Amino acid sequence: MKAVTFQGKEKMVVKDMKAPDIQDDRDVIVRITASGICGSDLHLYHGGITPEQDYIVGHEPMGIVEEVGKAVKNLKKGDRIVVPFNIGCGECFFCKHQMESQCDNSNPHGEPGGLFGFAEDFGNFPGGQAEYLRVPYADFTSFKVPENSELDDESVVFLSDVMPTAYWSVEHAGVKEGDTVIILGSGPIGLMAQKFAWLKGAKRVISVDHVPHRLEHAKKTNQVETYNFDENPDIGSLLHDETNGGADVVIDCVGMDGTVPPNKEFGSKGDNQFGTISPIITASQAVRKFGTVQLTGVYGTEANNFPIGSFFTRNVSLKMGQAPVIHLMPKLYDLVKEGKLDPTDIITHRMKIDDAAEAYEIFDKKKDGNIKVVLKP
Repeated sequence: MKAVTFQGKEKMVVKDMKAPDIQDDRDVIVRITASGICGSDLHLYHGGITPEQDYIVGHEPMGIVEEVGKAVKNLKKGDRIVVPFNIGCGECFFCKHQMESQCDNSNPHGEPGGLFGFAEDFGNFPGGQAEYLRVPYADFTSFKVPENSELDDESVVFLSDVMPTAYWSVEHAGVKEGDTVIILGSGPIGLMAQKFAWLKGAKRVISVDHVPHRLEHAKKTNQVETYNFDENPDIGSLLHDETNGGADVVIDCVGMDGTVPPNKEFGSKGDNQFGTISPIITASQAVRKFGTVQLTGVYGTEANNFPIGSFFTRNVSLKMGQAPVIHLMPKLYDLVKEGKLDPTDIITHRMKIDDAAEAYEIFDKKKDGNIKVVLKP
């Protein structure tokens, strides 16, 4: 089968790889029909997470069930399913309490729970940017699209990550009616979080980024206020003033891939983290006293200069983590079905899996007005 494989820093190559087999009676094999490229994939692309050579990447897939393990009860050949990036057993304490990203049984290498396409630390499960994918614990780790559904793949593929991660971020942050919400980053997760902030009743939603076409999209599509931090070097303090003492909630949808301050090097030896914590610094400045900061953008290592003093002395609640998404998929499907949310407006590029190397270059460099790439066979 064709698959997108890691071949070194900034080198994703489509190769002919062995197709997966059923390894456990609870597995299914899925023929992939669509798979997104995610900002988290760039952590591998840039070397922040380093898998072995030929590792198959990707964690936003969906497709058609082709083979079914003997113990699978809820799926059959021909079913159309969306595969979440979380891998959950469905039986442990965390899976039973809607905390699937911390499943006790899906990662043979320890904690946290298993994830597709995220190398050894997260279970070493091959990813979904391929023609076929093995799905463990398939009854639990999948969402079956109803057989009579009129929604196409592009309308539901983001149930795999973008939609539930953004929704959980807003929910976990406690956004409520009347809140002022600042969302750092207007990539796919940030743009989707803006939609959910409005749905939760926010009175003011502010987007911060430095990519003009992303900010334009946010303003046009989500009717948010926008700030370009390249044009406002002291953006945290500016936002604090513009919101009359800070936002009720700041959601960081950037993570360690944020812009590195001029006096730093990306992944430099002088820092004990890969990338930067500049979005956290901005959030600490822009949030109000007794406000909440939600870290959704991925941080994979320890960090220097973490603003713990600012958070503590101002009674700021700090929330974070890998979103548990499996339990949210049915609810979000219904929102799309009912026309309350259109997730497709973030798609700017539809490309063949053969063109994945070019797709990664476009996505990483934000070329050609890119916001989101969907790969198809």
